Amino acid sequence: MLKNKKLWFIIGGIALIALIIWLISGGKKEEKVSFETAKVEKQNIHTSITATGTIEPVTSVTVGTQVSGIVSKLYVDYNSEVKKGQVIAELDKTNLISELNRAKADLSSAQSTLNYEQSNFNRYQTLFDKGLVSANDYENAKLSYEKARQTVNSSRENVQKAQTNLGYATITSPIDGVVLSKSVEEGQTVAASFNTPELFTIAQDLTNMRVIADIDEADIGGVQEGQRVSFTVDAFPDDHFEGAVTQVRQQATTSSNVVTYEVVISAPNKDLKLKPGLTANVTIYTMEKNDILAVPSKALRFSPNEALLKKDQKIEDCEGEHKLWTIEGSTFKAHKVEIGTTNGVMTEILKGIAEGTEVLTDLNVTGGDQPQGQQASNPFMPHPRNNNKNQNQQKK
Repeated sequence: MLKNKKLWFIIGGIALIALIIWLISGGKKEEKVSFETAKVEKQNIHTSITATGTIEPVTSVTVGTQVSGIVSKLYVDYNSEVKKGQVIAELDKTNLISELNRAKADLSSAQSTLNYEQSNFNRYQTLFDKGLVSANDYENAKLSYEKARQTVNSSRENVQKAQTNLGYATITSPIDGVVLSKSVEEGQTVAASFNTPELFTIAQDLTNMRVIADIDEADIGGVQEGQRVSFTVDAFPDDHFEGAVTQVRQQATTSSNVVTYEVVISAPNKDLKLKPGLTANVTIYTMEKNDILAVPSKALRFSPNEALLKKDQKIEDCEGEHKLWTIEGSTFKAHKVEIGTTNGVMTEILKGIAEGTEVLTDLNVTGGDQPQGQQASNPFMPHPRNNNKNQNQQKK
């Protein structure tokens, strides 16, 4: 029993000594302050927006027919290369030739009638001049002659129309290009009574494609012609294709209460990897500045914490809306700067500090009751409800 009491006295004494040491040291660990820095150096700054679009040929033509009939011959297929004026299909011409022959026969008959009526009119005119026929007979002969002449003109137009329709039975390519689609087969009947049947779609030049991208109304204000564009397609995920904005269309499209605008982007396609209909994942660079002096934007939000300064440290501040801070010996020195473009992450420095200067971007405090810091919080993330700055720290 006596031994147990001695043991408890020894344990109590050790605890008392530990408590005294803790109180003398202030009850907390020593604080250690460290700083994060970044150099003022040349950077490339850009802002961009993303969207999706569809690859399509710059020029494509739908080839149809203006006459009805049975497709008798097809001379091309999918992917066939064609030249302007090349015959690509023919319709059965039997009925069209018959209509042409009938129109020619009607013209011949009308011409014969005109010849007769002209001779008759000349005869009546001679007799009328001599006073041998009445004015009524003369006017009837003249009227018959005029009718016959109009009939010949009408018959001649019918012949021309029948010849044109016969020509329509031979389908030719309107451009040089490649056949993308074929909508008919030999023996199929096409009817052109109410609309023009589509037979083929021909793309003019597959080495020169374009992307039609749908840009959200919130982003369209920053899009302008000439801006650089990069895009990828799922068919070639490791390839990056380059283009430029060639047109910003004014017409809006509304779908599910979402308003978008079409933007046309050039897409050179020398290696023919891009195919019509592919979905493009587009990045439009709405602002680009290369080889400019810049610093991380959080450096402009940094300010020394006086409560964390050591006894030999001091702050040398200056007037100015935008400042960068450096450590020179034991002095925190502010530099008034003028800023230019920013993309939120990096900010352009126009003047006020030399290239290569190391500036303070953040500080970290460890030790004490709990770690502290002055990390710049992300403006796009929700802020915590308490004021513990440590929860908002970002590692560089």
